[in-house]
Amino acid sequence: MTRKPASPDAIEVALRRELYLFALYRTLEASLLALVVFSPFGGLLSEPRDRFLAVTVAIAYLPMALALLLASRRDRSSLAWQACVGVGVDIIVAALITHAIPGVAPGVAMMLLFNVGAAALLVPLPLAMSVAAAAGCAVVGEFLWSTIGGGDAGRPFSEVLMFSVSFFAIATVSNLLGRQMRESHAVAGLRAAEAANLNEINGLIIRRMRTGVLLIDGSGFVRLANEAALMLLGDVDLSVDGKPRNIRDIAPDLAARLQAWRHDGVLVDAPILLGETADQVEILPRFARLLVDGETTLVFLDDTSMVSRRAESLTLAAMGRFSASLAHEIRNPLAAISYATQLLEESNNLDDSDRRLLQIVHQQCMRTNGIVESVLGLARRERAQPENIDLVIFARRFLDEYLETVPPDVDEIKLSAGVSSLPVLVDPRHLQQVLTVLLQNSLRYGRMPGQPARVILRVEKRGDTPVIEVLDRGPGIPDGVLAQLFRPFFTTSEHGTGLGLYIARELCRANGANLEYVSVPAGGACFRLTLPGPDALPAA
Repeated sequence: MTRKPASPDAIEVALRRELYLFALYRTLEASLLALVVFSPFGGLLSEPRDRFLAVTVAIAYLPMALALLLASRRDRSSLAWQACVGVGVDIIVAALITHAIPGVAPGVAMMLLFNVGAAALLVPLPLAMSVAAAAGCAVVGEFLWSTIGGGDAGRPFSEVLMFSVSFFAIATVSNLLGRQMRESHAVAGLRAAEAANLNEINGLIIRRMRTGVLLIDGSGFVRLANEAALMLLGDVDLSVDGKPRNIRDIAPDLAARLQAWRHDGVLVDAPILLGETADQVEILPRFARLLVDGETTLVFLDDTSMVSRRAESLTLAAMGRFSASLAHEIRNPLAAISYATQLLEESNNLDDSDRRLLQIVHQQCMRTNGIVESVLGLARRERAQPENIDLVIFARRFLDEYLETVPPDVDEIKLSAGVSSLPVLVDPRHLQQVLTVLLQNSLRYGRMPGQPARVILRVEKRGDTPVIEVLDRGPGIPDGVLAQLFRPFFTTSEHGTGLGLYIARELCRANGANLEYVSVPAGGACFRLTLPGPDALPAA
């Protein structure tokens, strides 16, 4: 988490607001002074000793106060400088008006206490002490001015001394309060930044959670939803004209499950279907009250397909290790069979038909060994070893060898080549295994009941892309199983393992090829293998 310290700008704004209030108070003081000097009721307070001085000071102080008020809003110079200039004007005006109208001296001194304290809030302690000293010197200087000039100061010297001491006291206390205020403001800003960061992090975590999260109030209205919940609910709007929608209108099954949980507190483990009709997913909802005695509920939506994929990944990992160990065990007897075949081929007592059978056994041993190597490579995630081959020649040789391994039957397997030569870059061992899986599936499932299979191995070039297809005339593949066609362990046969198409697609991916199912309008099934050309980069 990144902490954002208290912003200096925020503290600056707060202090400038205090400076503005200080300047506003000074304007009030100037207005009161003008009222005392120019109002006919001012004589009730005290008669001026020097009316010309009083009028001059009153006339000068009010525009100066207004100028300082305007400067506090627009001038961005130093706060300490503006505060010192303002309080300096206040001290001079206080000394002059006290000398001009002795009867208002105590009131002026009291008001000057506030000015000194306000300035001390905004300046460092040495400057605050200087302001207090200037105010004390002004009060004492005015007393001496009045006494030496032969007039009556109108108050005892002890009062002057007490006000002078009060200036230092109020400056010290105000400065300490100002320092604590700034520190408290900084700490508050830091805490606010931390809270904002935590709020952003919590919001980001909730938004990015793979588990859907909904916040539903007691009336059933959806107040909050993260991205995963929106994806699971489908393409729906959670609000209409700025007002939240009820969960009953969005997901009736979820609303019923929530209502049942609120009623009896029992959580049902059976999943429900959410989302659009075409893309519904199984969801396992979980509920938790936001407050112990409240009806607002947090709803957690777990996608059961993710759990299935995790279990599937664990199963695949275990199967990979099992396949690797099994392949190692198969290689030993396979090597023994191949060696025995080679010894039998050296015998002089074999006729031509027997030798042909031994050649088929030896070829199939070599092919099986290649399949074992491919399974081991898939388990070890080894890279393919692509070679530049002619796809037409390879398909013709593969079909000839494959027909030698199957018993004579009424099934028909033909090769259709739209080009005479088609170079590709692929691992021939992997391609042979993929085509074997596709042909076996076509012969097993690509036939109508009571009829022989008709399978075509078609090689053609689509644009600049080499393509080889395996087509049959069977019933095709139902739409309900297309999404799971290449998933491991999925099979519609009680004798199948569900790994053939999965391994075939993985081998294609290892070679930078693409294996897909293509529906045939006239009936039947088509598996299209798109291969990289001879100039393609090898797959990583």
